[in-house]
Amino acid sequence: MRIVFFGTPEFAVPSLDAVHREHDIVLVVAQPDRPAGRGMKMHVPAVIARARELGLSIAQPLKVREVLDAVAALKPDAGVVVAYGKILPAALLEIPRLGFFNVHGSILPKYRGAAPIQRAIENGETETGVTIMRVDEQLDHGPMLLIEKTAIDPDEHTPAVAQRLSHIGANALARVLRELPPETPQDHAQATIAPKIDKAEGEVTFKESARVIYDKFRAFDPWPGIFYKDVKLTDVVCGAAPASGAGTRDDSAAEAAAAPQSIVSIDDDGIIIACAEGALRIREMQRPGKPRTPAGAVARGLGWRVGDVL
Repeated sequence: MRIVFFGTPEFAVPSLDAVHREHDIVLVVAQPDRPAGRGMKMHVPAVIARARELGLSIAQPLKVREVLDAVAALKPDAGVVVAYGKILPAALLEIPRLGFFNVHGSILPKYRGAAPIQRAIENGETETGVTIMRVDEQLDHGPMLLIEKTAIDPDEHTPAVAQRLSHIGANALARVLRELPPETPQDHAQATIAPKIDKAEGEVTFKESARVIYDKFRAFDPWPGIFYKDVKLTDVVCGAAPASGAGTRDDSAAEAAAAPQSIVSIDDDGIIIACAEGALRIREMQRPGKPRTPAGAVARGLGWRVGDVL
């Protein structure tokens, strides 16, 4: 088939490769290059970099409507969209004879929106997946053609889950394009939303349970991370009872007796902070403009002492 491909980040690259292996990609469309990183250098989207390696035609419009005529002239059989970053207008969706297919990183109708993987981890989900759906004019609303599921390990972070889902999604997309299976409408009454993450959401106060904060830490890796005031917490485990048992000592009695938000210990292994339920061991922290540093050293530099309530 002749296919137009809309996608931008690394998550979309395996799908681009999967489509390229079996079909004729007549155009790849991604978001424009944007400044990123500490030096704010222009960053080329991962999909554009890969499309250039494959020798494919590319476009990076500021607005999707800028490519409507070009897409129509190509007479595509189908369109594919994977984490493109903008909602596609109805005028575009109507161009391919088979419509547009989307690779979405959740088990729809749960977690419709911009951050399905992060929100699933943040909410402590133990399972997620990929849904291949037909795109309509509403957000992640169209009928489903295939769902593939995978477990979320209790210590997995967003990058690992996203990488796995990107490959699961690529294989599922290839199967859908090959077989064009029957469609199943979503149960819209069961829909939940996964909104874009705001940096301010990374702030923690230790008033929540240790597990809630730890799940946020896993979800918000690499951005925005979690932080207390202006100190980023860069290496965290559930100090009282992490699922893996890693990075813990026999501090359970002290942790149980400590008031929420209080510092239980400061040593070479880091610091332990009591939460509303359980405790967190923080092994590394990072102050603004500084490198990641053992948490004990940062705590002492800040004047923190055992028994202090943050």
